[in-house]
Amino acid sequence: MLPALRRAVPLTVALLMCVVAGVFTVRPSLGEAESAGRSPEYAFDTIPVNSTPPDARELRDVQPGLEHIEAWISAVGAAAALTDLRDLGRPADACLVDPRDDSVSVFAVPGGDGPDYERFTLEPERLPYDSTMAPMGCVPADFDEDGTEDFLVYYWGRSPVLFLNEGEPGATPVAEDFRAHEVVEPMEVWNTSALSVADVDGSGHLDIIAGNYFPDGAKVLDPEASEDDRMRMQHSMGKARNAGINRLFLSTPTGEANEKPDFTDASTALPADAAEAWTLAFGWQDLTGNNLPDLYTANDFGPDSLLVNTSSQGAAEFTQVEGSRDLTTPSSQVLGHGSFKGMGVTYSYQPGERLPMIMVSNITSPFALHESNFAFVPNGDGSRLLDGDVPYTQRAEQLGLARSGWSWDVKAGDFDNSGTDEFLQATGFIKGERNRWPELHELAMGNDDLLHHPEAWPNFRQGDDVSGHEHNRLWAQGEQGRYFDVAKRAGLGSPHVSRGFAFGDVDGDGSLDVLVANQWEDSVLLRNRTEPEGQAAFVRILRPGSAGGLRDAIGAHVEHEVNGQRKRTQLYPSNGHAGVSASEAHLALPGGESSRATITWRDGDDVHTDSVDVGPGDHTVVLGTDGTADMR
Repeated sequence: MLPALRRAVPLTVALLMCVVAGVFTVRPSLGEAESAGRSPEYAFDTIPVNSTPPDARELRDVQPGLEHIEAWISAVGAAAALTDLRDLGRPADACLVDPRDDSVSVFAVPGGDGPDYERFTLEPERLPYDSTMAPMGCVPADFDEDGTEDFLVYYWGRSPVLFLNEGEPGATPVAEDFRAHEVVEPMEVWNTSALSVADVDGSGHLDIIAGNYFPDGAKVLDPEASEDDRMRMQHSMGKARNAGINRLFLSTPTGEANEKPDFTDASTALPADAAEAWTLAFGWQDLTGNNLPDLYTANDFGPDSLLVNTSSQGAAEFTQVEGSRDLTTPSSQVLGHGSFKGMGVTYSYQPGERLPMIMVSNITSPFALHESNFAFVPNGDGSRLLDGDVPYTQRAEQLGLARSGWSWDVKAGDFDNSGTDEFLQATGFIKGERNRWPELHELAMGNDDLLHHPEAWPNFRQGDDVSGHEHNRLWAQGEQGRYFDVAKRAGLGSPHVSRGFAFGDVDGDGSLDVLVANQWEDSVLLRNRTEPEGQAAFVRILRPGSAGGLRDAIGAHVEHEVNGQRKRTQLYPSNGHAGVSASEAHLALPGGESSRATITWRDGDDVHTDSVDVGPGDHTVVLGTDGTADMR
């Protein structure tokens, strides 16, 4: 009996280990019954918002040392933003960056109604600008606080340009009203791939963070730069910290309309690991409850960073925190330790939760760099972050969100007004006919000492393909809490090379629409035709500006009741990669009845809270300096 038992022990242990390993590696699947039972009626009309421009390019001109990887270098630049330039009460105006002619165009969104106007471009007249510079994104916000929306455009080849809107509020937009100003004087050579705004120090004014990708001073797009000792690629596929330096600027408006604010460089407040990373996206959110926005930086070729904000007025201060590993979490998926390719970040609050899920895009193409997206799920109180303890656990695999493709911007939005967010995720890298994944595999497995030398890279030229035929993902939550991709059923199954999304109800029908920025292709508007589960309130929240106008209260917290639970959101429209959503809070009203919305905002050293009743439709709330919220 005893010998037989002894012989059985190794077999039993081996079987147990197989079962345990299987539990840790199997990807949860969603059955047909659950998939069919979850809102199969998602639907969108696809409307082009631009067309192939005259003399359109298919690739960028690059410095001679990069010509053999010109397709890789040319993989970014498309970007989109939604705003309200005409005071229509909805985001029916757009800013679009098209790399085919390096244009930054402003236009009325198709179907947005209101008085039309001629499409125009934002060009940095009077400032240094040539063909070695290219726009990468466009961020609308009221920087001089005069009640009109300005545009902040960022580039490869130069530091950002602020286009101050000198027109009257509600006037028909024209190019002549947007006057270009340097953010940095004199202009510097940056290669910025991400830019976002928030009130970092609690002063009540919008501050700027810029994510600089290739090294500062590198003439990436200059065909004459044959000997550029500043140009280098990343020095690691998983721990790279040799990018351009990320910059943080605190803003102080002058109090006069049409005058550029004073910008103070506070970049030294960023920890070195975050400042020197190859950043592609920023995500602001108050996670600690101190009414200051904390910052998630999604970094290519290395660990992302979560920075806890303990700033005071005029003095930015961040502390980097890192998660801890448990038995079921690989070290590569621990927050702050991941070796993946952070490309986008968004936040989503489940009804009843005080902390949001943090979803991060990575490269997850099958038979390629098969990493994982991140879905950091809260497991404690956000105030723990102030003590360096991270109350999050990575659960993308368990939630069905782990695999999507070569992913970029990701945004959360409630497309069916159910009170529960869906996720829309951009995918695709280089579209062509020749599969270059084998060469990329060899590069990724090579010696890091060679990686930062461009001449050591294999060819990535016109016609080559790396994950260029993937469709954007629309993740909807099933009855058991897991997510599944409904993009094809929603009419979004065609392969595109997309970069950024801008969310907003452009036509005022009570449903969330999407402006999609596509790389080297026509960009499109996805007009939402989903059969809604309920109605919604779209609330624009304004506050007095220093120059006498009303401007968006970016950073405001809003919560209201959905199906008996509190649903939360925070207003940070420029979160993510290459897409800026409308500055409005989208509050689902599944039953169609009015709801009491509680708004919390910081006004200098003071934090205010007030409530208003909101029903279906578009609303404007003005926050007073006395701490009151007034429905207009």
